[in-house]
Amino acid sequence: MKVSFQIKLFISLVIFFSGLFLLLAGYYYFDVARELYKEISVRAKIQAEEIALIPELRKAVEEKNSAAIRPFMSQIAAHSDASFIVIGDNRGIHLFHSVFGERVGTTLVGGDNDAVLQGKSITTIREGGLGISLRSKAPVFNAAGQVVGIVSVGYLTSYLNTITVSKVVNILIAAVLLLIALFVFSWFFTRSIKKQIFSLEPREIGLLVRQQKAMMESIYEGVIVIDRDLQIEVINQAARKLLGLPQTAQALRGQLISQVIRPVSFFSSSTMLSKDTHDEVCHFNDLTVIASRVRIMLENSLQGWVITFRDRNEIDTLSAQLSQVKRYVDNLRVMRHEQLNLMTILSGLLHMGRYEEAIGFIQALSAHEQELLDFISSRFCSPMLCGLLSGKTAQAREKGVELHFDPGCQLDQPFTAMPEAELVSIIGNLLDNAIESTQRAPLPYQPVEILIKLNARELIIEVADQGTGIRPEVRDKIFERGITTKTQGDHGIGLYLIERYVTHAGGLIEVADNTPRGTIFSLFIPVTGAARHLSQEMEENNYAT
Repeated sequence: MKVSFQIKLFISLVIFFSGLFLLLAGYYYFDVARELYKEISVRAKIQAEEIALIPELRKAVEEKNSAAIRPFMSQIAAHSDASFIVIGDNRGIHLFHSVFGERVGTTLVGGDNDAVLQGKSITTIREGGLGISLRSKAPVFNAAGQVVGIVSVGYLTSYLNTITVSKVVNILIAAVLLLIALFVFSWFFTRSIKKQIFSLEPREIGLLVRQQKAMMESIYEGVIVIDRDLQIEVINQAARKLLGLPQTAQALRGQLISQVIRPVSFFSSSTMLSKDTHDEVCHFNDLTVIASRVRIMLENSLQGWVITFRDRNEIDTLSAQLSQVKRYVDNLRVMRHEQLNLMTILSGLLHMGRYEEAIGFIQALSAHEQELLDFISSRFCSPMLCGLLSGKTAQAREKGVELHFDPGCQLDQPFTAMPEAELVSIIGNLLDNAIESTQRAPLPYQPVEILIKLNARELIIEVADQGTGIRPEVRDKIFERGITTKTQGDHGIGLYLIERYVTHAGGLIEVADNTPRGTIFSLFIPVTGAARHLSQEMEENNYAT
């Protein structure tokens, strides 16, 4: 049968306190006995020397007049706490005994009179007529300074032991009450500890700690746990690797998060206390990451936060690959659908024998497609962007919507202010929104106008549709995550990503109403990224203040 941690701790405390009190009781008993014997020795000596100085006694002892000694010595013995008082002459013969009067005339017992008869006061523990006693003896001098007798004042050791025991018992009673109080305290103390460790046994806690450590180190994402004072409690190996930190996790523990990651609004007190966040694009030192922040609550009390993050470049790479595959699939589906329709028309013309019209149809179709491809490939240097625009054009045409490219479109060199995947994502999301909004408008659908132009200062992206526009109730928050302008097939991610990418690059977004209806999205992204650096510096200064 296994004993719980609470019972083990309680029993350990009880045994410890009991042993401690037994040691203290033994020490106190011997200490009290020693101090009592010392005190009684002094008291007996004083009494013996004081009695030896009584003039009447000195005269009676010199005369060996026991009858004269008995009356006033009996009175003295009655008022003394000594076990006995004995008077003897210089030959060691009893002249007075406070307990046994019949011993007068007999020899003193103990054999310790020689030093006294030489004029010295002594204190000894000897066995006498009443038993073992602590006694003090003083010489009685006559007028000539000669020793004529002995005064012995004694206390039985049994009497002294009784006094010692009574004192120790009183102390022990108090000690027992204190011990009981400690037992009660120990029980509730162990219960409190048990509650704080969630009724887990030490072995289970140790196993959980090892499991947690193994789990933290096996997580591919960076994980940092900080307390409510923004000090690091836990940081895993992935986080240290992503941030390029050479220190060990133990060395980083206790440091402020601002000492490890340059101050950003993601770690400002007001932001962290307001709400949790998921998949937010941030800058941790020189690394662009996708970060999440979740509060740690214990009994409605804030304990800290768990920060998880991963390198955005890896996600962008994967997203680009998935987007590319999706575009290929969509384009193939659209092309297949269009080709089926075209083949149907061509087959009908051939069946009717209208060969000249079939040839003209093929030539017109090829000329239109080639013209579009020539325009896109000549104006845009990015293969990814060319593929996106070609696919979106075919996809829009299938839905009955035309995409018209402004003659001023020009992107003849790589745009380095942001990753190519972000640029393609921005344009793709803008076109998806414009096509969907146009489809919700009454027939006939008006074309979507597109301008993508790079000049010496900035990249201008403008997408204008004549769709249903933006509802007034969502106009001020269309770039918030979860807010969507679509009726289906969207979760409010597209415009949120656009805003994050453009803002990070230091750009600006303008949203205006089109005429007679619809929406115009205008994006201005600086070539040098100076606006981004200024914005980031202002953000860091605000965090620092």
